[in-house]
Amino acid sequence: MNMKDIAKMVNVSPATVSRVLRQPNLVNKETREKVLKTIKELNYQPHMIASQFRTKKTKSILVLIPDISDPFFAQVLRGIEHTAVKHGYKVLLGDTENNVQREFIGLLFQKQVDGVILLTARVDEENLREISSQFPMVLACEYSELLDIPTVSIDNISSARKITEHLITLGHKRIAHITGPMDVIISRDRLIGYKQAMMIHDLKIESAYIQEGSQGIESGYNQMIKLLSLDHLPTAVFVFNDEMAIGAIKAIKDSGMRIPDDIAIVAFDNLKISSLLEPSITTIHQPKYEMGKKAMTLLLKLINGENLTKKKYIMQDELIVRESSRGENNCLKV
Repeated sequence: MNMKDIAKMVNVSPATVSRVLRQPNLVNKETREKVLKTIKELNYQPHMIASQFRTKKTKSILVLIPDISDPFFAQVLRGIEHTAVKHGYKVLLGDTENNVQREFIGLLFQKQVDGVILLTARVDEENLREISSQFPMVLACEYSELLDIPTVSIDNISSARKITEHLITLGHKRIAHITGPMDVIISRDRLIGYKQAMMIHDLKIESAYIQEGSQGIESGYNQMIKLLSLDHLPTAVFVFNDEMAIGAIKAIKDSGMRIPDDIAIVAFDNLKISSLLEPSITTIHQPKYEMGKKAMTLLLKLINGENLTKKKYIMQDELIVRESSRGENNCLKV
């Protein structure tokens, strides 16, 4: 049983069957359903190797993620996957553990994938520059100042400034910041945004109030313990992300203090768990799913040889105010 046989049974052209398999959105619903029903009944399996020879495409893409255990990336990956499947593509996932290994990039040179989406900028930029000149590549969530490749992210400086100013409008003056690892560009950007807000409002930036973390709940706990050991405690803390904020909240509770009465907490990412904790966490929402969709859409354009008139896409963030910074049960969007 081949594609011509399927087409004959459904009374369509082989090209239509091919489109149903590879670009189903281009075929009307009635025809698409007839073709798919026949394929399912006959258990038809397309000959992918022969297809690759004809189209010179694998219909697969590679997504490199810095840490598969980080819940932030789940919705980004879902946006990529949904868009990929809609266009007949499969997604291969590579967990780099913050180190893009050569065997992953080797999939491009071996023609096993048609392009790559990077969810991390923590790579050798010189090598990436060379690779991006030869293969379709998109960077999402983070960005690189030195690479001229399509990028999808939020404005981390502006977002960090916004959430710090939220604390300032509540009357806080002694505001601390638990950063992410400073070899990551978005950690540096969020620190810049925090400092900008403090300077704009003529508030003193205490060096002891800035503690560098390494991401994760344990890191947030440890850095918060350091802040709690100071003689003059901060009244509010901006934490790099929600995961670290969970650790910071536990440290405050373990010390017998209350949130936000004694110390207010705000963070970043708007993970699902941030609305379920007690107290729920004030946070910056990143449009994770939409970022994944946009990254995949851009990669498809590159794979198809389209010229991109715009390469930098800044997605809209949102400040979600919850109990950890104002002690109320309802959620206010700003």
